[in-house]
Amino acid sequence: MPVFEAQSIHTLVLHRVGNKTTEEGFVLSDHPLNLTEQLQDLLIRYFLSPFKVEEYYHLCDDTDLSLNEVFQSCQQIFADPESLLEESCRLARHLYNVSTHANIKGGELFVVYFSECLFNGETMDAIGLFKSENKESFLKVQHDDEHWSQQAGDPSAQAQYRLEVEHGINPNKLDKGAIIFNCEGEKGYVVSVVDATNRTTDALYWKDSFLHIRQREDEYYNTHTEMQAYKKFVTDQLPQQFEGVTKADQADMLNRCSNYFKQNDNFDLQTFTEEVISQPEVIDSFREYRQQYQEQNELELPDSYDISESAVKKQARAYKSVIKLDKNFHIYVHGNRELIEQGEDEKGKYYKVYYNEES
Repeated sequence: MPVFEAQSIHTLVLHRVGNKTTEEGFVLSDHPLNLTEQLQDLLIRYFLSPFKVEEYYHLCDDTDLSLNEVFQSCQQIFADPESLLEESCRLARHLYNVSTHANIKGGELFVVYFSECLFNGETMDAIGLFKSENKESFLKVQHDDEHWSQQAGDPSAQAQYRLEVEHGINPNKLDKGAIIFNCEGEKGYVVSVVDATNRTTDALYWKDSFLHIRQREDEYYNTHTEMQAYKKFVTDQLPQQFEGVTKADQADMLNRCSNYFKQNDNFDLQTFTEEVISQPEVIDSFREYRQQYQEQNELELPDSYDISESAVKKQARAYKSVIKLDKNFHIYVHGNRELIEQGEDEKGKYYKVYYNEES
């Protein structure tokens, strides 16, 4: 589902920002772009379609939120939308100053003001920051317009065609983007982020250096963190603390956790531990691990909250219950733990699997 809906672009300014280390420089626009209705529709699709996950952030700073440069510019733009051009130049300079890693590509920076958008059922303004880094080759077909008009309607007509190669932005592939919504300003606004090009730690400048964000503590955050903590407990802590815990046992516990989050709208720690874990000594161990996990990661998980469906879907990818046996077999455990047995005989270790039908 889209993060929010925008019918039109109020103002758009385009700048070119290069890599500072290689001294590519930057080129600033001196006026906003004039957009046709067709171009507006294309740009809205280009800017907004990649934002599909309900994972939100806040702009932040290690000492004082007011020192965050993106926050400063957004605060000014929301107060006075006519300041977009001036503040967009400031944002472009800021982006250039943090583009210091050798792998960072130069590109176009779009600074966009969306007015009266629909976000979570409420109408509000938003600021979009989008960067295009990669160019693609396109074929442009041309023909002799005069010859074409003279022969129109003649099925046997001939025309002179030409093919040219042009390089440009693919409107279906946004490289980097951020949407800053005009709400929760005292916390650093609500921010949605896309970074499709750089996933390595040495190139996370878009999120860390340019935007400087931290994850917003909402139902998505709680659900994602809870499932992440439980998975680490099952895979790391459980086999160390309790003897005889098999891979099949771990797979079963992960499956029960995944089913709990899929089948319930709300998380309750008491209900979760009773239904998913059930064994009192393991419940106590998980509660202790959960508390340590919060302290070590400097976060706070409530004992009850609404479950985020999109967070469950994302975490489900990491909840694949697979037992890998040497390099010969993989056993995918999806259901009843009682249908799989583990043992050892003179030939070696084995798993025995019971089933009703073969497909």
